[in-house]
Amino acid sequence: MPTLHLLGQSHIVPALAGFEASSSYSITFYQYYSQNTNSLSLLCNLKDMGMTTRYKDAIFLFSLFSFLCFHTLFSHAANSITRGKSIRDDDDGDTLVSEGLKFEMGFFGFGNSSSRYVGIWYHNVPSSAYVWVANREKPIKGRGGAITIKNDGNLAVLDAERNEVWSSNVSIPMKDSEAVLHDDGNLVLSNTDTNKDVWQSFEDPTDTYLPGMKVPASAGMRNAPSFRSWKSRTDPSPGNFTMGVVSEESSPQIVVWEREKRRWRSGYWDGRIFTGVSNMTGSYLQGFTLNRDEKGVRYFIYNLLNRNDKVRFQIGWDGYERRFIWNEDKKQWTMTQSEPYNRCELYNFCGNFAVCDLSNSPMCSCMQGFEPMHRDEWNSGNWSRGCKRMTPLKAERVNGSGTEVSVGEDGFLVQRCMKLPDFARLVNVDAVVDNEECEHNCLQNSSCTAYAYTIGIGCMIWYGELIDVQHFENLGNVLNIRLADSDLGDGKKKTKIWIILGVVVGLICLGILVWLVWRYNGKLKVSSASYCNNNKIPVFEPTKSTELSTEISESAELSFEESQLSGAELPLFNFSCIVIATNNFSEENKLGQGGFGPVYKGKLPGGEQIAVKRLSRRSSQGLEEFKNEMMLIAKLQHRNLVRLLGCSIQGEEKLLVYEYLPNKSLDRFLFDPVKQTQLGWTRRFEIIEGIARGLLYLHRDSRLRIIHRDLKASNILLDENMNPKISDFGLARIFGGNQNEANTTRVVGTYGYMSPEYAMEGLFSVKSDVYSFGVLLLEIVSGRRNTSFRHSDDSSLIGYAWHLWSEQRIMELVDPSIRDSTPKSKALRCIHIGMLCVQDSASHRPNMSSVVLMLESEATTLPLPRQPLVTSMRRYDDKEFNAEGLDVSNNLSITMVTGR
Repeated sequence: MPTLHLLGQSHIVPALAGFEASSSYSITFYQYYSQNTNSLSLLCNLKDMGMTTRYKDAIFLFSLFSFLCFHTLFSHAANSITRGKSIRDDDDGDTLVSEGLKFEMGFFGFGNSSSRYVGIWYHNVPSSAYVWVANREKPIKGRGGAITIKNDGNLAVLDAERNEVWSSNVSIPMKDSEAVLHDDGNLVLSNTDTNKDVWQSFEDPTDTYLPGMKVPASAGMRNAPSFRSWKSRTDPSPGNFTMGVVSEESSPQIVVWEREKRRWRSGYWDGRIFTGVSNMTGSYLQGFTLNRDEKGVRYFIYNLLNRNDKVRFQIGWDGYERRFIWNEDKKQWTMTQSEPYNRCELYNFCGNFAVCDLSNSPMCSCMQGFEPMHRDEWNSGNWSRGCKRMTPLKAERVNGSGTEVSVGEDGFLVQRCMKLPDFARLVNVDAVVDNEECEHNCLQNSSCTAYAYTIGIGCMIWYGELIDVQHFENLGNVLNIRLADSDLGDGKKKTKIWIILGVVVGLICLGILVWLVWRYNGKLKVSSASYCNNNKIPVFEPTKSTELSTEISESAELSFEESQLSGAELPLFNFSCIVIATNNFSEENKLGQGGFGPVYKGKLPGGEQIAVKRLSRRSSQGLEEFKNEMMLIAKLQHRNLVRLLGCSIQGEEKLLVYEYLPNKSLDRFLFDPVKQTQLGWTRRFEIIEGIARGLLYLHRDSRLRIIHRDLKASNILLDENMNPKISDFGLARIFGGNQNEANTTRVVGTYGYMSPEYAMEGLFSVKSDVYSFGVLLLEIVSGRRNTSFRHSDDSSLIGYAWHLWSEQRIMELVDPSIRDSTPKSKALRCIHIGMLCVQDSASHRPNMSSVVLMLESEATTLPLPRQPLVTSMRRYDDKEFNAEGLDVSNNLSITMVTGR
């Protein structure tokens, strides 16, 4: 008899070919019963009722066709359980399967063990990965168990004797409820009368964290979900290790406990990464964000950039936290984050007041100013007891009468590239805004033993012992350790000597200067405001600006427009005065680093704050940028352009002096998960308008027609009122009055913001800046970098925006932190303008005058944008690019995409 295969099962059906007419016969068809769908059994009896064989065969074939349709309709496994339905642990292997066929729920066991568990795992993944287990503490012995809804509405797991082994334990009675398995792996129990979720597996996790799961990270959270390891590879019962997020009085961090003892911690979250994990970078944890709900509770969530990826984080039975991603090609789980491989990762391995450093031998050493608690144990390799302070701090150095035994103020030892100690206390962010104030806050409290001022976190201070400190090779943060005056070493003594000598020399010079002023009183009339501090160093050099222009007039970028630049009256600052204003270019005054060189904060004698850009001696292109920017920006005056105050040249030292903008660059707010909430929709729109007006001035309204060529978020500075100012004109070019386009063999700029014709052919025009503006506009609206999509199906923000545009889901592009408060019409209009600006062809892009009009007038009709076929598909790194002297069109690969 032939075999009919139907949906994975084999049903034996008599062949029709051998049938003969007879007075009576019957065919009993296969009885089908599906418990998952509660379908009725199908019974087809054909009996001889005086009909001919032809009619009997027709009825049979009709019945067979009806059976196939019926089976196909109800054979798909359900994704929910309601009252009266259940999943049984029998030979049929009933399960729940999420609607999108992503996750599956049912009974499982291991090998020959009779223990049975209810769990959730990935559907159609050969290598089983159980992400949640219900009855991990009470396994069912043998088969016969069931998952069902009880009379009180709770979801329950029953054994073969109908005894309850697990329940959702919702205290509110429910008349009707439903348990649904969702595509993110979350099992949700809902009260169908009120349409409210009353319980979910994401709030009662086992050992696995899944994308979309919210983990509270606010201080004082008592009921925050934690993850408990399995007891062994094949025993889901609770093990010895627990993982969770703790906030306490500082920034959140992940901690792994072994019973009640800390075993490992990630270090503090700075808005991008966990600072205590040496192999993590900003892109490594791409997907994690720290958000705040409507009640003000902070929580971590991991969102997949590619919704088809299968990613999970697990605290293993051996106590190590791991990250897995499913490799569809190899059909296996790939471990992308492995367990700690060195002893320095173990919690406080070297003890208190000690530093663990793998590059040293031995790896444990006491901090400067500290000595081993027990010298013999320390020398034998037992470092667990740590170190103790050699000299008490000033507050402790008192005798019985209460007077100080020793003089000398406490100081701080600066240690770089450190994993910051545990149990930090976060100082009020509004009260402490920089490193100096953080240090002062620590000195005011006699119990403070260290402090650190970290970008993305703020001021942290430590009381008592410093616990779990590690030194990294290149990463980490700066830790300032409080020491007694005598323990700060020869460095401080030498500094004091130099300070004394400096004061003496300064007094001598001051005396000579006073004498000269008195001697030549009639000839020397200089305002005291023209000198730097008490050193009587003039702020400005007497050199005329025309002499300076002659000295630097060799710039190839500007030579063809030299006539337009003649007569630039740019003040020349005294180099020594700038050195004093920036505290000798100290690290504490450093604002940032660019391709040109570092930028420092300074303060002139009159109290005016400045930003000083210092040309790096190793920068070959920096000299051209210096000449370009100095000669160019002196001619430009607009409220949305940064103001150049002057420059300074002494030997190889070349400086540009700008107005200081306290809020620094736009990217510090826009791409920071914490600070981006300060940029509401109104503020973002004002920034977009300001940038557009600044570009319009450069392209049309200034005396010179300027192409910026490097417009990006980090080159937009914000003043005290958050008004945007375009900066960094080192790569800018000047056009003649009738010139529209130029070509260069020196392609410079930042990938992700460069227009296609410029990146591939070296052609640039005002439309090149329009393209960069369009990218920047989309970044401001979405709060995401253009290059943050390199590991997703949409290789750039432009591609992602077009993907949402084509599916009419464009509002999903708006930054989630402001989406609910954003006027939909204005957001859609801004995104529409951005899509017009980033079109592949320069001729299709609007000019900046049209962009400003479209932004300011909603009556203007906008054309439909064209699909950016090339730029949306290329993958770029967000880095500076310079291909001087190369035919760039032969060094860039182009992916052409054919539209469907």
